[in-house]
Amino acid sequence: MKKHREKTKYKAGEWSEISAFLSGEKLKNSGLSDRFMAEDNNTAKRWKDISDMDIKEINVDRAWKKLYSRLDNNKFKSEALPSKNMIRQQIIFRIAAAALILIAIASGVFYITGKGLLDRKTIVATSDNQKNLQVTLPDGSIICLNRNTELSYRKNFGRQERTVMLKGEAFFEIAPDAGNHFIVETGNAKVKVTGTSFNVITNNEDKAVEVFVMSGSVILADNKGKKTLELDPGFIGTMNITGTGKKRNDNPNYLSWNTGMLVYDGQTLDIVFRDLKKVYNMEIIADDPAILNNTWTSPINNQPQETIIRLICTSFNLNYMKDGNIYHLARK
Repeated sequence: MKKHREKTKYKAGEWSEISAFLSGEKLKNSGLSDRFMAEDNNTAKRWKDISDMDIKEINVDRAWKKLYSRLDNNKFKSEALPSKNMIRQQIIFRIAAAALILIAIASGVFYITGKGLLDRKTIVATSDNQKNLQVTLPDGSIICLNRNTELSYRKNFGRQERTVMLKGEAFFEIAPDAGNHFIVETGNAKVKVTGTSFNVITNNEDKAVEVFVMSGSVILADNKGKKTLELDPGFIGTMNITGTGKKRNDNPNYLSWNTGMLVYDGQTLDIVFRDLKKVYNMEIIADDPAILNNTWTSPINNQPQETIIRLICTSFNLNYMKDGNIYHLARK
């Protein structure tokens, strides 16, 4: 009873401080540590003996194996009872298998979506009432589209190749890149250049691909590469399934759809009306065919349709009537 009373004469908070003191901490209340050492030296000694004990770290895996071996030797082990290492290995194998499956799935998804991304195209198209739609490609090349024209190119344009697909008519100003040719695919032929300016038509009545070179040089070839045609500035080259042709351009209004400027020096009105159809999308019909024999010498430079038709009527003493998008001409 005496010992019990001696140990309970310290309060709970004081025992916490005494424990800290025995662990080597310095107490703020030095009087408490002095009183404890004077009154209970045996507790301090036992605490020190425990601290000096050589306590080795327990190897859990080794202990588990040892116990498992003993159970096996004494036939206490059930065949359904796996070891800790076996459980760990099974877990690792399952995780590895799941990881491989995920990698395989991810690779397949990347392949499929990656291929899809490469095949994705940018498509630019013009309607019957649009012209001179300018497209700037990632490499800096500029393409101007005529009416009813479609241009397309892949999303990875310029990374490994510079290829576009064209249906209709367009004027090209190609940014120079000697190491990476620019290719225009037209369906029936290919146009290959490095840095130049040229016009391409794919919608001729005989389905011939037609190229007019403004600057630089152009190679026009069929899809099989068996027929090639080299074109210099000022020349027009054509290619279709029947053959190829090359001639010097003698039409000053060949690119008028792009410039809007028409120049004449005594051409008949049937030629003028054909050009107006292409450049200004004007459909003009002469009720009297003899009207078409008149000649025209004035330039037409980006004027409104109404202004153009009135100039023609005033010059030849004609009347006109508009029916929808068609102008009908008649003598007064």
